[in-house]
Amino acid sequence: MPDIMVPQRAASIESRASWVAACVTLAILSISYGAPLLVVVGLKPIQEALDTDRSVVALAGALVWMGTGLGGIMMGWLADRIGIRSTVMIGAVMMAAGLALSAAGSVWTLYVGHGLLIGLVGNGAIFAPLVIYVTRWFDRRRGSALALISSGQYIAGIVWPSVFERGIALYGWQTTMLAYSAVVIAIIVPLALLCLRPSPEAYATHALSADPRKGAPVLGMPPNLVLALICVAVFFCCIPMAVPNGHLVAFCSDLGIAPTHGAAMLSVLLACAFISRQFWGMLVDRVGGLLAVMAGSACQAVAIGAFLLTQNEVGLFAVSAAFGLGFSGIIPSYVVAIRELFPSSEAAWRVPIFFFLGMSGMAFGSWLAGELYDRFGFYAPAFAVGVVFNVANLVVIGFLVARQRGDQRLAYAFR
Repeated sequence: MPDIMVPQRAASIESRASWVAACVTLAILSISYGAPLLVVVGLKPIQEALDTDRSVVALAGALVWMGTGLGGIMMGWLADRIGIRSTVMIGAVMMAAGLALSAAGSVWTLYVGHGLLIGLVGNGAIFAPLVIYVTRWFDRRRGSALALISSGQYIAGIVWPSVFERGIALYGWQTTMLAYSAVVIAIIVPLALLCLRPSPEAYATHALSADPRKGAPVLGMPPNLVLALICVAVFFCCIPMAVPNGHLVAFCSDLGIAPTHGAAMLSVLLACAFISRQFWGMLVDRVGGLLAVMAGSACQAVAIGAFLLTQNEVGLFAVSAAFGLGFSGIIPSYVVAIRELFPSSEAAWRVPIFFFLGMSGMAFGSWLAGELYDRFGFYAPAFAVGVVFNVANLVVIGFLVARQRGDQRLAYAFR
């Protein structure tokens, strides 16, 4: 009787080189995400120097998020054609140019520098292309790898706010922007040139894996409808996410808390986010992307509401730490969910579209908080609106989780 050939599980593509690629990406993102923090830390000094409303300056930070999301779609396409190394180097040069232009000292140069150069062709060429790049190095511990590289934003938040605050206090916000543009060129360009190797072409080895079939229904619905619901959900959850990230230093200053302490509070928030993100990465590898998103969003909703309940410095340090612990795993979990639900070959356009909606939510949330502050003179309405959007996010994600669990029960019944 002939032997029955049993399909073997495809060999993992993960190796030591995978973690090297992840660590290099982490280092690059730790620098690139410092650029948007300059306008956060310098919000009040820039507002005073330009003699304008706070919402006008906050819009510059919002444009970075919007440009990063939109740029990720275009630059992801470019990275597939000219390579990740060249794309990231272009992004670094454009980001440095954006910082230099923003330092010219007018509203329009601030907007063009941040929205177009730092966001669209700067971070847009760095963030989404690098996330897709790293997912192509991993198949079994993708959640942990994404949690690691996404922590670059929080390393930037730990290191740079206090540095920027001292630089602005001693030399002014314009000189600080120019100095940081030099840092971007000096670190990111050599790292990209020397360390970013082509990722393994893994799709052909996954013929026997559980990769979803192209065009098949997702959660019993058309694939693009599911992606649209995920994009709506991330837009809703990024609105409250942007309020503390974009306005915490100014919020503390309004309460009479020293700017140095406000910057330290932002660093604490992002340090806690960095630490907890590793936990969220391990969790998503165990329970899957959508369940991890729902858990993280619920934690964020509680924390954003807590900002309404305290205004003393010690309490705000505690709430900031709790917010960082809660929200940090949401975005990587979404990316893992997309990779679980859709074919690998579609990641190059589905992931950037998701990031665009997420960044748009961050942009809208940052601008809306500034607008509500200008209208009411304090930040409580912004935090309250954030709670409302967070609850809306939980409704959408809860629906998707229910559909997924229904599919799993149905699959088990037919085993």
